[in-house]
Amino acid sequence: MKNWILTFSVFFLTLSTIQAQSVVGKWKTIDDETGEVKSIVEIYEKSGKIYGKVAEILRANHTKDVCTKCDGAEKNKPILGMVIINGLKKDGAEYNGGTILDPTNGKKYKCYIELESADKLKLRGYVGISIVGRTQYWTRVKK
Repeated sequence: MKNWILTFSVFFLTLSTIQAQSVVGKWKTIDDETGEVKSIVEIYEKSGKIYGKVAEILRANHTKDVCTKCDGAEKNKPILGMVIINGLKKDGAEYNGGTILDPTNGKKYKCYIELESADKLKLRGYVGISIVGRTQYWTRVKK
């Protein structure tokens, strides 16, 4: 009986640890220059790839912004609800091979993301090689 209890305890502890270490969830984005919280991005998995959409805009004067500098299908579309992270695939501890869109300048960058901790996400957008780019740290939204 004790073995069963121990087995179930280890199983549920492992399951909760794995779930806590997923990039899937809602994340607060932070402005690089001001340190101000800008938005909430919901990262989700679809067909084995990772995507992220703007779920909430936290700056009151930007809630109705559209992506005027974007190209293609995103041009003049509302930023709220826009998919900005596209097609990342798991590669060891990080997710890469996809792109991120910066709605403020309309540019798409290669990117990778990885968990720094259960509640801190490192996101790097870059052109060409990852040395030429910018890193942001997002924090997980607590339920």
